[in-house]
Amino acid sequence: MNTLAGIRRHPLKSAAAEHLTATAIGKRGLDGDRTWACFDADGTIGTGKQPRLWGALLDVTAHFAADRDEVELTVPGGAPVTAGTPEADAAVSAWLGRPIRITRTAPQQVKRHHWWPDEPGMIPEWATDAEPGGEDLQQVGGAADGRFFDFGPLHLVTTGAMDALSAEHGDTVDPVRFRPNLILGLPADPRQGQRIAIGDEVVLEATLPTPRCIIPSIAHGPGAPADKGLLKTLAANHRIEVPGLGKATCFGFYADVLSEGTVREGDRVVVS
Repeated sequence: MNTLAGIRRHPLKSAAAEHLTATAIGKRGLDGDRTWACFDADGTIGTGKQPRLWGALLDVTAHFAADRDEVELTVPGGAPVTAGTPEADAAVSAWLGRPIRITRTAPQQVKRHHWWPDEPGMIPEWATDAEPGGEDLQQVGGAADGRFFDFGPLHLVTTGAMDALSAEHGDTVDPVRFRPNLILGLPADPRQGQRIAIGDEVVLEATLPTPRCIIPSIAHGPGAPADKGLLKTLAANHRIEVPGLGKATCFGFYADVLSEGTVREGDRVVVS
Protein backbone atom coordinates (compact mmCIF):
# COMPACT_ATOMS: atom_id res chain seq x y z
CA MET A 1 0.00 0.00 0.00
CA ASN A 2 1.19 3.55 -0.76
CA THR A 3 1.80 5.38 2.52
CA LEU A 4 3.21 8.56 4.01
CA ALA A 5 6.83 7.57 4.62
CA GLY A 6 8.16 10.70 6.31
CA ILE A 7 7.30 14.17 7.64
CA ARG A 8 9.84 17.00 7.87
CA ARG A 9 9.37 20.48 9.30
CA HIS A 10 11.79 23.40 9.03
CA PRO A 11 10.79 25.92 11.73
CA LEU A 12 13.82 28.10 10.86
CA LYS A 13 14.42 28.52 7.14
CA SER A 14 17.60 26.70 6.01
CA ALA A 15 18.23 25.14 9.43
CA ALA A 16 18.15 21.38 9.99
CA ALA A 17 14.84 19.57 9.53
CA GLU A 18 12.68 18.45 12.43
CA HIS A 19 11.50 14.84 11.94
CA LEU A 20 7.85 14.33 12.91
CA THR A 21 5.45 11.41 13.21
CA ALA A 22 2.33 13.58 12.80
CA THR A 23 1.43 17.17 11.96
CA ALA A 24 -1.43 19.47 11.12
CA ILE A 25 -1.45 20.79 7.54
CA GLY A 26 -3.23 24.03 6.68
CA LYS A 27 -3.45 26.14 3.57
CA ARG A 28 0.01 27.53 4.28
CA GLY A 29 1.61 24.14 4.76
CA LEU A 30 2.82 22.24 7.82
CA ASP A 31 2.00 23.75 11.19
CA GLY A 32 5.10 25.75 12.22
CA ASP A 33 7.02 25.27 8.98
CA ARG A 34 9.41 28.05 7.91
CA THR A 35 7.90 30.58 10.30
CA TRP A 36 11.28 32.09 11.22
CA ALA A 37 14.24 33.19 9.13
CA CYS A 38 17.69 34.72 9.53
CA PHE A 39 18.53 38.05 7.94
CA ASP A 40 21.98 39.40 7.21
CA ALA A 41 23.25 42.93 7.78
CA ASP A 42 22.47 43.81 4.14
CA GLY A 43 18.82 42.82 4.63
CA THR A 44 18.99 39.59 2.63
CA ILE A 45 17.40 36.38 3.90
CA GLY A 46 19.43 33.41 5.09
CA THR A 47 19.32 30.51 2.64
CA GLY A 48 21.53 27.57 1.76
CA LYS A 49 21.35 28.71 -1.87
CA GLN A 50 24.48 30.70 -0.97
CA PRO A 51 26.41 28.12 1.09
CA ARG A 52 29.44 30.36 1.58
CA LEU A 53 27.27 32.60 3.74
CA TRP A 54 24.69 30.20 5.12
CA GLY A 55 25.90 26.60 4.76
CA ALA A 56 26.63 26.34 8.51
CA LEU A 57 22.98 27.13 9.24
CA LEU A 58 22.14 23.55 8.19
CA ASP A 59 23.84 22.37 11.40
CA VAL A 60 21.50 24.42 13.60
CA THR A 61 18.54 22.43 14.95
CA ALA A 62 15.07 23.92 15.38
CA HIS A 63 12.07 22.62 17.31
CA PHE A 64 8.59 24.12 17.07
CA ALA A 65 6.72 24.04 20.40
CA ALA A 66 3.11 24.36 19.25
CA ASP A 67 1.71 24.78 22.77
CA ARG A 68 3.81 27.92 23.27
CA ASP A 69 4.04 29.00 19.61
CA GLU A 70 7.81 29.18 20.06
CA VAL A 71 10.78 27.84 18.14
CA GLU A 72 13.73 26.52 20.11
CA LEU A 73 17.14 26.72 18.38
CA THR A 74 20.36 24.91 19.24
CA VAL A 75 23.75 25.50 17.64
CA PRO A 76 26.26 22.62 17.83
CA GLY A 77 27.69 22.47 21.35
CA GLY A 78 25.35 25.19 22.60
CA ALA A 79 22.33 25.39 24.88
CA PRO A 80 18.77 25.77 23.52
CA VAL A 81 17.65 29.35 22.93
CA THR A 82 14.28 30.77 21.87
CA ALA A 83 13.93 32.37 18.44
CA GLY A 84 13.12 36.06 18.71
CA THR A 85 15.37 36.68 21.73
CA PRO A 86 18.76 38.42 21.91
CA GLU A 87 20.23 35.12 23.13
CA ALA A 88 19.14 33.36 19.92
CA ASP A 89 20.53 36.12 17.70
CA ALA A 90 23.82 36.00 19.62
CA ALA A 91 24.14 32.21 19.49
CA VAL A 92 23.48 31.90 15.75
CA SER A 93 25.61 34.98 14.99
CA ALA A 94 28.53 33.42 16.86
CA TRP A 95 28.05 30.13 15.00
CA LEU A 96 27.98 31.84 11.59
CA GLY A 97 30.81 34.24 12.46
CA ARG A 98 28.96 37.49 11.75
CA PRO A 99 25.98 39.41 13.17
CA ILE A 100 22.56 38.27 11.95
CA ARG A 101 19.03 38.68 13.26
CA ILE A 102 16.26 36.11 13.47
CA THR A 103 12.69 37.21 12.83
CA ARG A 104 9.25 35.90 11.99
CA THR A 105 8.23 39.16 10.31
CA ALA A 106 8.98 39.38 6.60
CA PRO A 107 10.00 42.78 5.22
CA GLN A 108 7.97 44.13 2.32
CA GLN A 109 10.53 42.87 -0.17
CA VAL A 110 12.67 39.82 0.53
CA LYS A 111 15.84 39.14 -1.44
CA ARG A 112 18.42 36.38 -1.23
CA HIS A 113 21.96 35.76 -2.42
CA HIS A 114 21.83 32.92 -4.96
CA TRP A 115 24.97 31.06 -6.02
CA TRP A 116 24.74 29.34 -9.40
CA PRO A 117 26.44 25.92 -9.69
CA ASP A 118 29.12 25.56 -12.33
CA GLU A 119 27.89 22.06 -13.26
CA PRO A 120 26.53 22.18 -16.85
CA GLY A 121 22.75 21.91 -16.94
CA MET A 122 22.13 23.26 -13.45
CA ILE A 123 21.05 26.75 -14.55
CA PRO A 124 17.40 26.97 -15.69
CA GLU A 125 16.63 28.47 -19.08
CA TRP A 126 14.72 31.38 -17.57
CA ALA A 127 17.81 32.57 -15.61
CA THR A 128 19.14 34.34 -18.70
CA ASP A 129 21.64 36.53 -16.83
CA ALA A 130 23.07 33.78 -14.60
CA GLU A 131 26.70 32.76 -14.95
CA PRO A 132 28.06 29.35 -13.82
CA GLY A 133 29.86 29.85 -10.53
CA GLY A 134 28.41 33.34 -10.21
CA GLU A 135 26.07 34.93 -7.70
CA ASP A 136 23.15 37.30 -7.96
CA LEU A 137 20.36 38.79 -5.86
CA GLN A 138 16.91 37.30 -6.32
CA GLN A 139 13.45 38.19 -5.10
CA VAL A 140 11.90 35.56 -2.82
CA GLY A 141 8.35 35.19 -4.08
CA GLY A 142 6.97 32.96 -1.32
CA ALA A 143 7.85 35.10 1.72
CA ALA A 144 4.33 36.13 2.70
CA ASP A 145 1.54 35.39 5.19
CA GLY A 146 4.01 34.74 7.98
CA ARG A 147 5.96 32.04 6.09
CA PHE A 148 9.35 32.10 4.38
CA PHE A 149 8.80 29.86 1.38
CA ASP A 150 10.84 30.02 -1.81
CA PHE A 151 7.73 29.08 -3.78
CA GLY A 152 4.87 26.81 -2.69
CA PRO A 153 3.56 25.87 0.75
CA LEU A 154 4.60 22.20 0.47
CA HIS A 155 7.54 20.45 -1.11
CA LEU A 156 7.40 16.67 -1.61
CA VAL A 157 9.51 13.78 -2.87
CA THR A 158 8.58 10.15 -3.46
CA THR A 159 10.43 7.00 -2.47
CA GLY A 160 10.24 5.74 -6.06
CA ALA A 161 11.98 8.84 -7.41
CA MET A 162 14.57 8.68 -4.60
CA ASP A 163 15.34 5.02 -5.37
CA ALA A 164 15.73 5.81 -9.07
CA LEU A 165 18.06 8.72 -8.30
CA SER A 166 20.17 6.53 -6.00
CA ALA A 167 20.53 3.99 -8.82
CA GLU A 168 21.53 6.73 -11.28
CA HIS A 169 24.06 8.12 -8.81
CA GLY A 170 25.53 4.77 -7.84
CA ASP A 171 25.06 5.52 -4.14
CA THR A 172 22.15 6.00 -1.74
CA VAL A 173 20.86 9.57 -1.78
CA ASP A 174 19.27 10.76 1.47
CA PRO A 175 16.03 12.74 0.94
CA VAL A 176 17.31 15.26 3.50
CA ARG A 177 19.35 16.78 0.65
CA PHE A 178 16.12 18.03 -0.98
CA ARG A 179 14.54 19.41 2.21
CA PRO A 180 11.04 18.01 1.58
CA ASN A 181 8.07 18.45 3.88
CA LEU A 182 6.58 15.08 3.02
CA ILE A 183 8.12 11.85 1.72
CA LEU A 184 5.46 9.84 -0.08
CA GLY A 185 5.77 6.08 -0.44
CA LEU A 186 4.86 6.12 -4.12
CA PRO A 187 6.53 4.46 -7.14
CA ALA A 188 6.87 7.82 -8.96
CA ASP A 189 6.04 11.50 -8.63
CA PRO A 190 2.46 12.55 -9.40
CA ARG A 191 1.90 14.61 -12.53
CA GLN A 192 1.01 18.29 -12.45
CA GLY A 193 -2.65 18.73 -11.51
CA GLN A 194 -3.07 15.30 -9.92
CA ARG A 195 -4.60 15.16 -6.46
CA ILE A 196 -2.97 13.42 -3.53
CA ALA A 197 -5.15 12.26 -0.63
CA ILE A 198 -3.28 11.54 2.60
CA GLY A 199 -5.16 9.81 5.40
CA ASP A 200 -8.78 10.76 5.98
CA GLU A 201 -8.57 14.55 5.75
CA VAL A 202 -5.76 16.08 3.72
CA VAL A 203 -5.92 16.52 -0.05
CA LEU A 204 -3.08 18.15 -2.02
CA GLU A 205 -2.66 19.09 -5.65
CA ALA A 206 0.70 18.70 -7.41
CA THR A 207 1.68 22.02 -9.01
CA LEU A 208 5.20 22.35 -10.42
CA PRO A 209 8.38 20.24 -10.40
CA THR A 210 11.02 21.75 -8.14
CA PRO A 211 14.03 23.35 -9.86
CA ARG A 212 17.21 22.35 -8.06
CA CYS A 213 20.08 24.57 -6.96
CA ILE A 214 23.36 23.97 -5.11
CA ILE A 215 21.66 22.74 -1.91
CA PRO A 216 21.47 18.97 -2.66
CA SER A 217 25.25 18.83 -3.06
CA ILE A 218 26.29 20.57 0.18
CA ALA A 219 26.67 18.89 3.57
CA HIS A 220 23.49 18.20 5.54
CA GLY A 221 24.96 17.02 8.82
CA PRO A 222 27.29 14.04 9.41
CA GLY A 223 24.95 11.59 7.67
CA ALA A 224 24.98 13.46 4.35
CA PRO A 225 28.42 14.95 3.58
CA ALA A 226 29.06 17.23 0.64
CA ASP A 227 28.59 15.47 -2.71
CA LYS A 228 29.22 17.74 -5.68
CA GLY A 229 28.84 14.78 -8.04
CA LEU A 230 25.15 14.64 -7.23
CA LEU A 231 24.61 17.77 -9.34
CA LYS A 232 26.09 15.98 -12.34
CA THR A 233 23.69 13.07 -11.80
CA LEU A 234 20.73 15.41 -11.49
CA ALA A 235 21.63 17.46 -14.56
CA ALA A 236 22.20 14.33 -16.66
CA ASN A 237 18.92 12.64 -15.74
CA HIS A 238 16.43 15.24 -14.52
CA ARG A 239 16.55 18.24 -16.85
CA ILE A 240 12.95 18.66 -17.97
CA GLU A 241 10.51 21.20 -19.37
CA VAL A 242 8.83 23.19 -16.60
CA PRO A 243 5.39 24.21 -17.92
CA GLY A 244 5.38 27.84 -19.01
CA LEU A 245 8.97 28.49 -17.95
CA GLY A 246 11.46 26.41 -19.93
CA LYS A 247 13.95 23.67 -19.17
CA ALA A 248 15.49 23.19 -15.74
CA THR A 249 17.03 20.42 -13.66
CA CYS A 250 14.24 19.41 -11.29
CA PHE A 251 13.65 16.90 -8.54
CA GLY A 252 10.59 16.62 -6.30
CA PHE A 253 7.52 18.79 -6.68
CA TYR A 254 5.51 21.55 -5.05
CA ALA A 255 1.91 21.09 -3.96
CA ASP A 256 -1.00 23.25 -2.87
CA VAL A 257 -3.34 22.29 -0.03
CA LEU A 258 -6.95 21.71 -1.10
CA SER A 259 -8.23 20.16 2.15
CA GLU A 260 -6.68 20.76 5.58
CA GLY A 261 -6.26 18.28 8.40
CA THR A 262 -3.79 16.08 10.24
CA VAL A 263 -1.45 13.53 8.69
CA ARG A 264 0.54 10.75 10.33
CA GLU A 265 3.40 8.56 9.22
CA GLY A 266 1.94 5.41 7.71
CA ASP A 267 -1.25 7.13 6.48
CA ARG A 268 -2.57 5.79 3.19
CA VAL A 269 -1.70 7.90 0.12
CA VAL A 270 -3.98 7.84 -2.94
CA VAL A 271 -3.19 9.69 -6.20
CA SER A 272 -6.03 10.52 -8.58
